[in-house]
Amino acid sequence: MKSFNTEEHNHSTAESGDAYTVSDPTKNVDEDGREKRTGTWLTASAHIITAVIGSGVLSLAWAIAQLGWIAGTAILLIFSFITYFTSTMLADCYRAPDPVTGKRNYTYMDVVRSYLGGRKVQLCGVAQYGNLIGVTVGYTITASISLVAVGKSNCFHDKGHGADCTISNYPYMAVFGIIQVILSQIPNFHKLSFLSIMAAVMSFTYATIGIGLAIATVAGGKVGKTSMTGTAVGVDVTAAQKIWRSFQAVGDIAFAYAYATVLIEIQDTLRSSPAENKAMKRASLVGVSTTTFFYILCGCIGYAAFGNKAPGDFLTDFGFFEPFWLIDFANACIAVHLIGAYQVFAQPIFQFVEKKCNRNYPDNKFITSEYPVNVPFLGKFNISLFRLVWRTAYVVITTVVAMIFPFFNAILGLIGAASFWPLTVYFPVEMHIAQTKIKKYSARWIALKMMCYVCLIVSLLAAAGSIAGLISSVKTYKPFRTSHE
Repeated sequence: MKSFNTEEHNHSTAESGDAYTVSDPTKNVDEDGREKRTGTWLTASAHIITAVIGSGVLSLAWAIAQLGWIAGTAILLIFSFITYFTSTMLADCYRAPDPVTGKRNYTYMDVVRSYLGGRKVQLCGVAQYGNLIGVTVGYTITASISLVAVGKSNCFHDKGHGADCTISNYPYMAVFGIIQVILSQIPNFHKLSFLSIMAAVMSFTYATIGIGLAIATVAGGKVGKTSMTGTAVGVDVTAAQKIWRSFQAVGDIAFAYAYATVLIEIQDTLRSSPAENKAMKRASLVGVSTTTFFYILCGCIGYAAFGNKAPGDFLTDFGFFEPFWLIDFANACIAVHLIGAYQVFAQPIFQFVEKKCNRNYPDNKFITSEYPVNVPFLGKFNISLFRLVWRTAYVVITTVVAMIFPFFNAILGLIGAASFWPLTVYFPVEMHIAQTKIKKYSARWIALKMMCYVCLIVSLLAAAGSIAGLISSVKTYKPFRTSHE
């Protein structure tokens, strides 16, 4: 097998790209010397929807139940606006200093380095990659829970709803890990479009099934008790539970929209005409609007169906038992969606490590060389031994962590609380102020700073709620349990 050195190839193409400052349609590279980007607002929308609409959409009924009709719905709408607003700021920072003609930044850390610099770059890296690693572990657990739910659904159908249908999560985690080992050989974010589109279709499918089952429950008249303020103290929960769960619910809603961790990487897949920031803003509008539509339907109709007793996830926690085949199909769709979503969150980690290694060891053939291989039905595919070993090791480690800490999803809430404020709010606002040179203490400057402080308070309260939820999860954890409190 003939190998070629990727570092030398990138260097030579970068040099050839210096001769022109805009993408040349006659060349197969962009102005920065990298492979020509072909993404559109449509593929970017699919990436966003895949990243944002996770199986957590089915837990929003629980969040609304803690907060009630008024606060729950209002918070859903408020955070959808905040997420879209800050994402437009971040999209303008992809190039620096000018949002249209400036130099490209390939990662979130690069963007922060261009506009803010200093210690903030390291803070961004810790928040971003810590969140991404946490999400990949959490998705491994969630996918296994959905697959276990398929087996339990069949068991309940055959033996009755009160039957003991305990099934181990571990084999399903292992299968999910094996699939990810294969998919992790996809070289970069640019090649993920087909996977994201498939995952987005799956998310629409299971969300629609959940909404349909909730509507059927409401239409049948068997609905739970709802109220303007949610769960009642002394009836549904204690006073302490009301406080902590309300904090956790606000955090769940806020974090449910966050995709800033992968926004720059998604934008880096877009072709240069129309301008990347313009296409990304359109994709963000479509992604956030679509997400908000499904969130409100799932959250509100789910709350109407189950009332204050809404389960944490009304598919895997068996808010519904029948029709069992439809529940099975919906849970299978969740698992397939998470297969794609895992890659959307893992690719920035892969790229970060590989970029560092290529820079530090440019003469190491194991790291820099790729070998062309003909793959049946896929054509020519470049295999890197370093990529094969490192990415496989990463997937194995995240799978093992998921097996060791099956209550990790409770920890994920804490990770989300720690990363939401800096990545989704603070950095986009600070970079927007630096880029547009907003005058200190002007009305706009004050409004942006106030939004930052409000979101910081939300993050701190959500972190407190997540810690309380984590303590509860550890105390009540049982091996092979497939639901969470």
